[in-house]
Amino acid sequence: MTPEFDRHLRAAEAHLSSTSGDFTDLIRHVGPCTFAPDPDLFPVLLRAVFAQLISTAAARSITLKFQAALNQKVTPARVAALTAEQLKACGISGAKQKTVHGIAAHFRATRGLPKRLAAATDDDVRRMLLPLYGVGPWTVDMLLMFGLGRPDILPVGDLGLRAGAKDLFRLAELPDAATLTMLAEPWRPYRAVATWFLWKRRGWVPQSGADGANPVVTPGRADGK
Repeated sequence: MTPEFDRHLRAAEAHLSSTSGDFTDLIRHVGPCTFAPDPDLFPVLLRAVFAQLISTAAARSITLKFQAALNQKVTPARVAALTAEQLKACGISGAKQKTVHGIAAHFRATRGLPKRLAAATDDDVRRMLLPLYGVGPWTVDMLLMFGLGRPDILPVGDLGLRAGAKDLFRLAELPDAATLTMLAEPWRPYRAVATWFLWKRRGWVPQSGADGANPVVTPGRADGK
């Protein structure tokens, strides 16, 4: 984590504390935000794909097997060379195999894609990636947060976030996307950091200091791609 990003997190904590006493208590309970984005965007995007609709433990297992199959060198060329049998041995289903190979092909074919993504707005990142097979809004939100470190992402399809918001706001049911967006409005421009705190209250969050030794994007096992 850079000093600049650390200052950003402290500013986010101060802002979120100002929104409600409940959030002040949440930050006090969880402790300082220790999230650190990973700028190596290609493997971050693949980890988000692995995490779609499965448990945290299953996603971590798949990621570790996948990394081992590549000798810890996750590059578009090396991933493109993996066979269907090798991907299946990692626990990657047929549909996700197509997604993995499609992402690898896109990164190989698009010159300077990581730099273009880093320079793009949040909406432009979505426009660049959502056309890819098997990549939906939640998956792109995970890249925006865990790869690009964008501060105001609200992954409304994430079950962990919805459950955390239900607890924080003492709701009778999980909020839908529209309700969650309305409730989170005071968190702007730090909705991603607010999401981190709600995830962290419920358990492990990747890329967060000691907890993030195996950086697998599985905070909430989204209900969509």
